[in-house]
Amino acid sequence: MSVLNIAATKSTPQIHFDDKQDLLEIQGESYPENTPNFYAPIFAWLEEYLQQVGERAVTMNLEINYFNSSSSKVLTDLFDRLDEACRSGTPIVVNWRYHEENDMALEYGEDFQEEVEEITFNLIEFSDD
Repeated sequence: MSVLNIAATKSTPQIHFDDKQDLLEIQGESYPENTPNFYAPIFAWLEEYLQQVGERAVTMNLEINYFNSSSSKVLTDLFDRLDEACRSGTPIVVNWRYHEENDMALEYGEDFQEEVEEITFNLIEFSDD
């Protein structure tokens, strides 16, 4: 496998998935015109990675300032897939980072946190300081 890097645009987040460090990062805003097309290669990479990661600990850092409803569905699918991997023996920690003034990001993080069963899901507030 190789590292998956996708640069952020105005409407898509930066993606950095590193199989050597077992680190998955998504940062930015997510409201692409064609959400399935944007996320298809990301899920393809993730599926291959999860098949070979075994019992190594995986960390996913997310800092998504804004996302639309179709991206919300993608995030739900993502967390479902990660939860499934946890049930199969892969320990996964998700760090949902949100700015202290972004109440919506906190609320969405709380919603996603309630939906997962196996993932260790941390809500991490940050400020501009």
